[in-house]
Amino acid sequence: MTKPELTLAHSRTAPLPKLRRVAVDAAQHDLLARLLAAAAPNAPSARMAATLLRQHGSLARVLCASDQRLKSVSHMTEDTIAHLRLTQAVAETITRKQLDDRPILGSWQTVMEYCRATMAHRDVEEVRVFYLDRKNHLIADEQHSRGTVDHAPFYPREVIKRALEMSASALVVVHNHPSGDPTPSTGDIALTRQLGEASKMMGLTLHDHIIITPSGEVSFRAEGLI
Repeated sequence: MTKPELTLAHSRTAPLPKLRRVAVDAAQHDLLARLLAAAAPNAPSARMAATLLRQHGSLARVLCASDQRLKSVSHMTEDTIAHLRLTQAVAETITRKQLDDRPILGSWQTVMEYCRATMAHRDVEEVRVFYLDRKNHLIADEQHSRGTVDHAPFYPREVIKRALEMSASALVVVHNHPSGDPTPSTGDIALTRQLGEASKMMGLTLHDHIIITPSGEVSFRAEGLI
């Protein structure tokens, strides 16, 4: 499975990742400051951007942050938060559009990019399900559940029920680990096997279950867990 570009830097000499990280931080600060200034021209956008990036670590995490955490920053307004939400929605829509009318299994890099954009930087766990037709084209991409920092409820029966309602033939499940460690838990493995068995009984195919984080992902299929 394709890994995010960040992991490529780990195979180089020590100084290069540091230089690259500083450049990325500077670019993210500039872009975030511009977004904030567009929403609130009179606000200290550069200072706000620096504070947000220190708190969240990256622009992607800022855009995924909860309203409550964003409001903790001085000079943050409802209009500014709405502007950030719109920016995130545009980015997700552009990436999501690339999945339309294309077989999911033949567009795996695009799927991973979409999941990173929509889920990898969330501060709580979320479970999403891709429902596919017989040709593995996307029928629907739905949020199954949203939980806490280390848990999200998952109901295999509800997933199967929803798949049958929309006449889906196959599934791909994705959830994030806010901790940054994509290693599956024993609960993740057990529920995935339960979903796989239920899918077979109903004539459905569980193609994969992906755990995604900002720094990488784990495929249950690739790990032999399905």
